[in-house]
Amino acid sequence: MSGYPGCGIPAAADICSVNMTALVYPTTNLQQVEQLNIVRGEGIYVYDYEGRRYLEGLAGLWCSALGYGNRELIDAITSQLQTLSYSHLFGGRTNQTAMDLADRLTAMVPIEQARVFFANSGSEANDSLIKILHYYFNVIGKPERKKIITLDRSYHGVTMASAALTSLPAMHTHFDIPVDALGILRTETPHYYHGQHPGEDEATFVARLLNNLRNLIEREGPDTIAAFVAEPVGGASGVVVAPDSYYPALAGLLEEYGILFWSDEVICGFGRTGNDFGCNTVGIQPQLMSLAKQLSSAYIPISAALIPGFMYEAMQEPSARVGVFGHGYTYTGHPVACAAALKCLEIYQREKLFEQAAETGRYLQQRLREFSDHPLVGEVRGKGLIAAVELVADKQNRRGFSDGRVGARAKQFCQDHGLLIRAVSGNCLAFCPPLIITTEQIDEMIHLFGKALEDTSAYVAKENPPS
Repeated sequence: MSGYPGCGIPAAADICSVNMTALVYPTTNLQQVEQLNIVRGEGIYVYDYEGRRYLEGLAGLWCSALGYGNRELIDAITSQLQTLSYSHLFGGRTNQTAMDLADRLTAMVPIEQARVFFANSGSEANDSLIKILHYYFNVIGKPERKKIITLDRSYHGVTMASAALTSLPAMHTHFDIPVDALGILRTETPHYYHGQHPGEDEATFVARLLNNLRNLIEREGPDTIAAFVAEPVGGASGVVVAPDSYYPALAGLLEEYGILFWSDEVICGFGRTGNDFGCNTVGIQPQLMSLAKQLSSAYIPISAALIPGFMYEAMQEPSARVGVFGHGYTYTGHPVACAAALKCLEIYQREKLFEQAAETGRYLQQRLREFSDHPLVGEVRGKGLIAAVELVADKQNRRGFSDGRVGARAKQFCQDHGLLIRAVSGNCLAFCPPLIITTEQIDEMIHLFGKALEDTSAYVAKENPPS
């Protein structure tokens, strides 16, 4: 198998590239680098070094909610740099922007008496929550309760601990990720399109998955399991949308066993699914949340790990005995990042962007479903302004291609026509435009994608890739 199917990168024979700098590139085939050099952005568009314009159909990496060049954000960042460019939060020191942002977030999230720990990326937020779960269950006298259940097509980050939550093979190969040492368990992804048994309706499918989960919990021992983590709508897993009944039923099962639900909102948070948070879209209340990406519209790196008040209270006195709560980053609560996030939240609320995303999201889903009858399209799925078109070799039997080269080709054809998207989970073409996109710009995106899909059909007919 050639190329890098897990991330939709074409084979080396298809694209030739020479590494011209000393950079080590993330999530990239290291023999196929520096293929597209983006030099500036404006609104929902970016431009390469030759001046060619591209519609940013994935909001960068699911994150540029307000697009590029937002003057309010730039001014807020500049003002904070001029006032206090840096201050840390170690040893009792604080800064007002960090406190203000924490209070703003606790007022938004559906977690009782939430407490906020700031980090720099979604991976760090998820890594921090793993550590905090260990800390909490140790100090309340339940050290055996450390296991975490995740889905078998999940993405939760790439640090050693958060990568253990991730279930994508490319993120584990050669890295010796400590999955077993951290007690990470996996259960089936609630993707009806691929997971259904013959003749099984959605209700029966959900009942079977939850029964299997119950069996897993009983087999492992309920008192050994700390939490269940999931993205309300999967991102890198292929934009997986569970049946409507899955998450409400999951909530009841977890409550029965006293297992905390951890909502990874790194992609779904802040309007992406048409609601403030993805957990509210799918109907489940979390006890833990991780936030990043659209928290600052990617203008400055920042993330947040949120825990309920009862966890924080249990951790206070033990930290005093030790002398410190021994976790934190140099840039935790960075005043410039917090200022950017505060301004983002202000803009989201003032411009009613979550409500707007619900409307434009419905339009995006409607337009993408126009491709449902295309012979290469197996499923079109999504919520709000996040969606995927899955390409398959056999539409009738829902059978995919043997590797990711078709998705990689389709992604390249999109780029050739001036549309930037991403191929994920093999041959799923992901869409996640900035929240500020208009219906007219969605029409433009659909037009460009339609041309790329016809190019992909011609490629498949000529190359006959294996299924």
